[in-house]
Amino acid sequence: MASSHNISELEMESPIEMGRDTRKERYEGDGVCLTWQDLCVSVYHDNKFKNILEDVNGYACPGQVLAIMGPSGCGKSTLLDALAGRLDSNAKQSGEILINGCEQALAYGTSAYVTQDDILMATLTVKEIVHYSSELQLPASMSKSEKRKRVDECIKEMGLQDSINTRVGGWGVKGLSGGQKRRLSICVEILTNPKLLFLDEPTSGLDGAASFHVMSRITCNERTSGRTIIASIHQPSNQVFELFDNLCLLSGGKTIYFGPAREATKFFETNGFPCPSLQNPSDHFLDMINKDFDEDIEQGQSTKNSREEIVNILLNSYKSSESNQQVQDIIYGICTQKSGRLMMERKHSSFLTQCQVLTRRSFVNMSRDWGYYWLRLAIYIILGIGLGTLYHNIGHSYGSIQARGSLLMYVASFLTFMTIGGFPSFVEDMKVFNRERLNGHYGATSFVVGNALSSIPFLFLVSLIPGVVTYYIPGLQKEYSHFIYYSLVLFVCMMLVESLMMIVASLVPNFLMGIITGAGIQGFMILAGGFFRLPNDLPTIFWRYPLYYTAFHKYAFQGLFKNEFLGLEFPNEDGDLGSNMISGVQVLNNKWEMETKYSKWIDLTILLGMVFAYRLLFLIIIKVSEKIKPAIRALTRRSPKKVVQVDDC
Repeated sequence: MASSHNISELEMESPIEMGRDTRKERYEGDGVCLTWQDLCVSVYHDNKFKNILEDVNGYACPGQVLAIMGPSGCGKSTLLDALAGRLDSNAKQSGEILINGCEQALAYGTSAYVTQDDILMATLTVKEIVHYSSELQLPASMSKSEKRKRVDECIKEMGLQDSINTRVGGWGVKGLSGGQKRRLSICVEILTNPKLLFLDEPTSGLDGAASFHVMSRITCNERTSGRTIIASIHQPSNQVFELFDNLCLLSGGKTIYFGPAREATKFFETNGFPCPSLQNPSDHFLDMINKDFDEDIEQGQSTKNSREEIVNILLNSYKSSESNQQVQDIIYGICTQKSGRLMMERKHSSFLTQCQVLTRRSFVNMSRDWGYYWLRLAIYIILGIGLGTLYHNIGHSYGSIQARGSLLMYVASFLTFMTIGGFPSFVEDMKVFNRERLNGHYGATSFVVGNALSSIPFLFLVSLIPGVVTYYIPGLQKEYSHFIYYSLVLFVCMMLVESLMMIVASLVPNFLMGIITGAGIQGFMILAGGFFRLPNDLPTIFWRYPLYYTAFHKYAFQGLFKNEFLGLEFPNEDGDLGSNMISGVQVLNNKWEMETKYSKWIDLTILLGMVFAYRLLFLIIIKVSEKIKPAIRALTRRSPKKVVQVDDC
């Protein structure tokens, strides 16, 4: 066996050729080779570090499919995330991961990651999803005809041409099948023609036929395009297993076998664990190395071994095998041959294009999702009719002062409170954003701008129609300008609540917990807004400073109350209509303790400023999380190879 420092020219070329001599020139020029040596990953759990991966070595080369297999909890997804630079911030990583023989980041457009869950907009069709993605990912230098051609090629490549006008579908709506969704997820990520593709459980949830159909499409295209593909897969069928070129078999975070997939059966047979003639090889491998069900297994005719013993036998055999040494030699050959070949980052679409596309896509999604705005509009109209009939022809008696205040308070507080009903849709938007952001489709600023702009027409409609009902049926001030102001305040308050819930969605991505959190925050703001407890009676600590001045309900109440009471006069408490009529200013100052030194338009301006502040805070939260995780990964990546307090998986 040749040493790693004295390797023949043939051995150095073998990882690039990978048994496919006819494609050698094509792959060596622009392909991506990924190597990793002594890779260890640990996570902090129960006050100590626990090893997930330990001294893992391997490589992936152009035109090949590397399958990462092993029982549940063996570290498949962790290895995939480590290679793709997606480890969680609480994970420590050591070892060496090289791209084309260099330590470099995965550049945009040269790699793609397809998650296990198909996170897609349920309201869009196949063509729309791929089309919008092409406008976001492909550079502005490409013409529209070139982008359309690329879209058609990718759809055809994944065999989705017959479902091109079918919506993804979701709860209560029939759409694409599981296999079609998986192929669509892959289709979106290969638009930039990446040279490196990561797949996390690509056959999860699919039957045998669908799994083979999906994987055969992928492997066929990878081999003809010279793309490097790495897939974590749990238990493939026999047909799917035959599609793999190389196999990385893990157990307890350690390498049981790495090498050609077709040689794995021989490796097990050599060590005394042959695969039965009619059994799927992958089933046999997983059965042998799964320590979760540690029972004795017959070996030959007279001896038995527990799975723990089998794993130890295979581990020791692989460490001392020629295959392990060959992996080291191939890694050395790749690093020598590819050293210095940096990956060039491709261009995104422009910022303005991203904002425009995201606005259009979000607008279409909102218009088709009945739960986003349409159901809320129906509920608002019903509530508006209820309020209108309850306060019908409110009049100008002394008692109408309290009635007007209660009506305006309900509109500014509880009618806008219903905006939290869109939280599940916000969470789905955040899921799509997180997937696309991690793959570098666009930036956080573009997403925030696009989401805000697309919601404006719907929020205006949702505020205008209920506003008409709740304003004119009770008989509030008749001037048209007063109604415009009333509708504007309602519109801005709904934007505020929606912005608040987007912040909550970025911090608490759980339906139930998010709604509870958002409702709790608004509940405190309503209490401190100055209606249930007059401003001068609020406790100084917390309730008045800072909550009263930071709650948007204070400015909504003041604006609406000024809009309604200024210019009106009411009889005194005894009902007399003499010279002691109560003016609207007196009502605001004495009964409601409102600040009348400045105009109602100042209150509206403050509300608008809070909308921008909330959206800016939303952007900052996204940006901070975007910056913190890579920084933490960079710090932990250079930690010592061995960590203290290590437990076996």
